[in-house]
Amino acid sequence: MKAVALTRYLPIDDPQSLLDVELPLPTPEPHDLRVRVLAVSVNPVDTKVRARKPQVEATPRVLGYDAAGVVDAVGVAVSRFRPGDVVYYAGDITRAGSNAQYQLVDERLAALKPASLDAAQAAALPLVAITAWELLFQRMPYSPDAGGQGKTLLVLAGAGGVGSIAIQLARRAGFTVIATASRPETVDWCRQLGAHHVIDHRHPLPPQLAAIGHAQVDAVLNLVDTDAYWDTIGEVLMPQGHVGLIVEPSGALKIGDPYKAKCIGIHWEMMFARARFRTHDMAEQGRILARVAELIDAGELQGIQRETLSPINAANLREAHRRLESGRTVGKLTLAGWA
Repeated sequence: MKAVALTRYLPIDDPQSLLDVELPLPTPEPHDLRVRVLAVSVNPVDTKVRARKPQVEATPRVLGYDAAGVVDAVGVAVSRFRPGDVVYYAGDITRAGSNAQYQLVDERLAALKPASLDAAQAAALPLVAITAWELLFQRMPYSPDAGGQGKTLLVLAGAGGVGSIAIQLARRAGFTVIATASRPETVDWCRQLGAHHVIDHRHPLPPQLAAIGHAQVDAVLNLVDTDAYWDTIGEVLMPQGHVGLIVEPSGALKIGDPYKAKCIGIHWEMMFARARFRTHDMAEQGRILARVAELIDAGELQGIQRETLSPINAANLREAHRRLESGRTVGKLTLAGWA
């Protein structure tokens, strides 16, 4: 089968950073679906895993942690899917990724694709939707249905992949949603997704929050830079507020006052944790994706794919990584089809 892989960890401008390769067709383990991949998307985790480091892989390593495709074969213990089903999923960072014509994924991590979306649109959703859902509704103490009524949420990096779905989920849950963005394109995108207010992250946030009547907020999702906003978040959060984090800090965080004084809840989200540690509730990720598909098909959430490159090959994946590393992408960038 065709795949895009790496053997060395190189800057994305190096043509050897991602390579077109041929790999054997994988054989499903008992709980696996073998999926014929139709479309994939790129996420910051792809670029972080690929980032320059000294080791060399003895065999090609396939990245990619979002996909939509057709079930081609199933393991002997699979009960929820059958060949021909069209599924979407984010997969498992400890296994071969989705940048291949065929991929193995545990059935508990997958769900049927939203019927109203094509494969490329669906592939934009799994990793970011699971991240936002787990963070808001499982790590933080809010219900997806009206759990934000009377509460205010600040989303840092609203136009990114996780921000794009978090805005929608929070708005649906009843939050007053404030997003950060700085360019006209990203401001318009956040408003289109349902943000009540958009403030500029290039300037101090507390005065801007005060100016829109929300000097303090109930919750913050910091989806961009844990270190840079740590003091500001402690300042603007209400007592007994909550902060959600997805980006590892560069050093130790000061979690004493004002966090201690205000009894602020600190919540980490890593959507690969369930699969990586084989937790008893791995199937929760499949259930989340099934619920997201229902909301998409009901018109309560909208897709966040903005552009698709075709076909899926090393050149286009290098371009996708390059754009993501620029920090200027909006929503999600996907790739579809095999030449």
